[in-house]
Amino acid sequence: MIPAFLLPLMWLAWVVSWTFAARWSSAARRTESLRTSLWYRALLVVGALLIIVPGAAGWVPRLWPTPPAAMAVIDLVAFAGFAFCWWARLHLGRLWSASVTIKADHRVVDSGPYGLVRHPIYTGVILALLASVAASATLPAIVGGVVMIAGFTVKARLEEALLRAELGAAAYDAYAARVPMLVPFAPR
Repeated sequence: MIPAFLLPLMWLAWVVSWTFAARWSSAARRTESLRTSLWYRALLVVGALLIIVPGAAGWVPRLWPTPPAAMAVIDLVAFAGFAFCWWARLHLGRLWSASVTIKADHRVVDSGPYGLVRHPIYTGVILALLASVAASATLPAIVGGVVMIAGFTVKARLEEALLRAELGAAAYDAYAARVPMLVPFAPR
């Protein structure tokens, strides 16, 4: 039997390891303004709270059961999402940043997971997020998942606008024409 705390433990391990990995990042040459980041950060925080609080507090009914076999699949999906995030993070190396930034030697990275989607870290987090919504099985969690996906989409679009402006529209648009934004193999 799979323990119920495995999914939250994976989230905790990811957050802690991600925080420590921030040290591998090189200094930013240009960073988004606080005003720009507030919109997507607010969406991410509100969405996360909607997923975590009502279900954990037992305030709302569950919409479907999650028997042990279903929970095992949910945990595997979440693990796959976190693994995809880490593959992308390691592949990106020192160009990674928690905020929308341009680094000193910034360039379009289009290999590894970045050859499958333009924002593989968000893709991996969204996959783990969808697993968490399925495990929570509440209406607020579904709404929270949608809100968080909107937050990641807003952040991805901000990153793309900054990369187009900094690296040149022709270079970035050529990459965007070849590689989908968040869903691998999606039509462009």
